[in-house]
Amino acid sequence: MHPKTLRSVWRQAGGRELREYAVVFERRQCNWSADVPDLPGCVAAAYTRNETEQLIREAIEFHIAGLKLHGDPVPEPVSEAQNVRVSA
Repeated sequence: MHPKTLRSVWRQAGGRELREYAVVFERRQCNWSADVPDLPGCVAAAYTRNETEQLIREAIEFHIAGLKLHGDPVPEPVSEAQNVRVSA
């Protein structure tokens, strides 16, 4: 599966800080998985791509909340993903 790209951009909305992180989705033999390169250890997996996307959104929010709770810095989103076409 090709990685899905979410551009790393900061925005303000409703007084709440929003960030967009690159998420890599991979189709496995029996399920889908996702990980966030800028948030080590932030992963999710489910049977469908849609379920995995919902779970990784929740995982990102939970991961960031945990960092803030412990007084750790929240990494800025700097990774980008892009599909590269090659002959095979």
